[in-house]
Amino acid sequence: MALDIDAVLDRRKLRRKLTFWRVAALLVLIIAIVATLAASGALNGVTKPGEHIARVSISGTIYEDRHLLNMLDRIKDDEDVKGVILSINSPGGTTVGGEAIFEAVRGVAGQKPVVSSVKALAASAGYMIAAASDHIVARRSSIVGSIGVIFQYPQASRLLEKIGVSLEEIKSSPLKAEPSPFHLPPPGAEAVIEELVADSYNWFVDLVTERRPLSRTEVLVLADGRIFSGDRSLENKLIDAVGGELVAKAWLVDEKGLNKDLEIKDWKPVDPSKDFLSLQALWQRIAQGDVSAITALNPDDLPAIVPKRLFLDGLLSIWHK
Repeated sequence: MALDIDAVLDRRKLRRKLTFWRVAALLVLIIAIVATLAASGALNGVTKPGEHIARVSISGTIYEDRHLLNMLDRIKDDEDVKGVILSINSPGGTTVGGEAIFEAVRGVAGQKPVVSSVKALAASAGYMIAAASDHIVARRSSIVGSIGVIFQYPQASRLLEKIGVSLEEIKSSPLKAEPSPFHLPPPGAEAVIEELVADSYNWFVDLVTERRPLSRTEVLVLADGRIFSGDRSLENKLIDAVGGELVAKAWLVDEKGLNKDLEIKDWKPVDPSKDFLSLQALWQRIAQGDVSAITALNPDDLPAIVPKRLFLDGLLSIWHK
């Protein structure tokens, strides 16, 4: 009997040792795979194929996207990227978001040539970003322009008055938290906002003047908020050529000396903190009437699952369709 017990104990020790080495081998394999992916650039949103032209999509409502900004910084330092095509399809967004991306694109342009290829739309902050590139191409029917700034706020004072609700305030000065949606603006409040809008508008005009072959007087004529077709944009020097991505690449080849055989590869910003499958499952639970799922929402996740326009604040450079 003693021999049988010893045999059983020996077999258990052997199984534990085998399990240990199997786990260790698996960990080594995982580390090797991760190291390989990191070295290839796959963990940065793109698998390096060698020298190429990077395509960066700027679409939808613009805001200060740190993942996009980080990616542009990586592109700037990546020796395999020989040129960049910004594929723009945006009505604009926050002015500060446009400013941040504009500055990041200028940083890239300091290291390698950048061309913008406008798809359907590059308006307001979308055009601001296009102006950061060295060359702008748009389709004949593309919408370009809407140079300007807007500040919007709701006004519900009349509605509150009708339903007998008022908001009482005690504040340090008359212009604190003005304009307010709960009452008509006091004297001076609208003038303060107009000054803020004018300041940002003049900055936008100066930016276009600096980046385009136009005088400030010429830009002011175009910067009344209007939009232009691609054809009219070319006439007014807001863009440099009519066409699509092939025309944009041709400029990189003909004017900047890039190899015509270089492939165009998509670069996409990656947010490792967001679990898309979890968010998708959360939406499904809410759609099925599981109200308790709402309590599981993390406030930091809201911009990922709710339209970004609902989170815009401050000054806007956006074209409203």
